[in-house]
Amino acid sequence: MILIKIKHLTLLTLTLILTACANTPNHLIVAPEIMMTPNLSYSDKQAQLEVVDMRTANHIVQILREGEAATLISAQQRIEKTIAQTLTKQWEKQGLTIVSSAINTINITIEKAMISVNQQTMSYQSQTEITLKVTINNGLQTLTSTFNNSGNSEGPLRADIAVLERNFNQRLTKLITTILANKQINDFIK
Repeated sequence: MILIKIKHLTLLTLTLILTACANTPNHLIVAPEIMMTPNLSYSDKQAQLEVVDMRTANHIVQILREGEAATLISAQQRIEKTIAQTLTKQWEKQGLTIVSSAINTINITIEKAMISVNQQTMSYQSQTEITLKVTINNGLQTLTSTFNNSGNSEGPLRADIAVLERNFNQRLTKLITTILANKQINDFIK
């Protein structure tokens, strides 16, 4: 009986030491990496691009622990700016010129971009969800499409922010690549 109590006390002490040494970062680096631009062409086409964050809060990560206030981590750079820069760069590679005076308007609305972590004493579960709504007006008609990417993960001990960051960036990269490869969007822009 005493041996079991000593093991529990040792395990608890070790856990406290490990968690005390780990600092939670102040921000997340959102940096989607498009390795290959999808093979669609926008020859001699122009569009305006606006990306708007419609979320009620600016943080990307929320870590929930029972009986404690949530730990909130925001992106280092505003996520709408990151998405706008990434899309502009990739669309320009496809031949679409992004200018403020174009007839075609592309509005990207960030509806969800969240990693929610449920942190237990010796394990965690995380849920990531990103939803982007794309609305395009070509001067005659409007096309609206919603793109979503979500997933769950779990692990022992504490959630590693670097792993959560990597997974979020991979999901955002897939979502942006899906938008860039969308033939309906390509055909809709006049």
